[in-house]
Amino acid sequence: MSVDTSISSEAAIEKKARLFRTLSTESVLVLPNAWDAASAAVIAAAGATAIATTSGGVAWSLGYGDGQRLSRGEMVEAAGRIVDSVDLPVTVDIEGGYGPARADVAATVRAVIEAGAVGVNLEDSTAVGGPLFDVVEQSARLIAARNAAAEAGLPELFVNARTDVFLFAVGAPEDRLGEVLARAAAYAEAGADGIFVPGLLDLDVLNALCVASPLPVNVMAIAGGPSVSELAQSGARRISLGTGLAQAAYAAVGRAAEELLGTGGFTALDGSLDFGELDALFSH
Repeated sequence: MSVDTSISSEAAIEKKARLFRTLSTESVLVLPNAWDAASAAVIAAAGATAIATTSGGVAWSLGYGDGQRLSRGEMVEAAGRIVDSVDLPVTVDIEGGYGPARADVAATVRAVIEAGAVGVNLEDSTAVGGPLFDVVEQSARLIAARNAAAEAGLPELFVNARTDVFLFAVGAPEDRLGEVLARAAAYAEAGADGIFVPGLLDLDVLNALCVASPLPVNVMAIAGGPSVSELAQSGARRISLGTGLAQAAYAAVGRAAEELLGTGGFTALDGSLDFGELDALFSH
């Protein structure tokens, strides 16, 4: 029975992986980012076709700041709870791989696949704010991720290569597009399936990148920035929110707490999810 269950589980993960690849290549994929099981379940109920995790949101929910301050094990446990809370494909933000070495990246990829993930984001920053791994070393880390996925029995794993050139304003402004294109070419050669460029919100530059990039481009939308339709029209194939939803949720908590502690009122709770509606999202 355990063997049959294992085979069934592996088949389900492979099916989700193929679905995620289809969603990532045949349409513009919009990914609201979850940080725990409840947020993932709510996002799924809202009509999402896939779930992405946010490293910052996961870290905050566990009492850490962002930037690989939580352990690999803690991140994987959180990812597993998210996977178990929804029937959708889940892609996991593995930050910089939870260690600089290729073996670190491989270990992290194997762990999230074991947890049920069908995609990962792997960034090229050595630390928050940079500097970045050089192209050769980051390419080797991506190859390690690709090989680890194959060895773990999920060669279909979607590897989204994140570059922080724009996010951390690396180099002269006029050189950043060229740097991202050079990295996209190298990362594609290393087996990446997409290029994620947070911090790029200039639609003209985005369009130039999307036209020239060998990989489909993922961007991060922010409040006050270009809309989903504008980003899609500029060529972005995948649009996510990073920590945006988690920030909004915690802002709602802050407003409600301030009102309760200040005036004793409850108006900030207006529009809250019904208890029964939220509780019904969990079948166990």
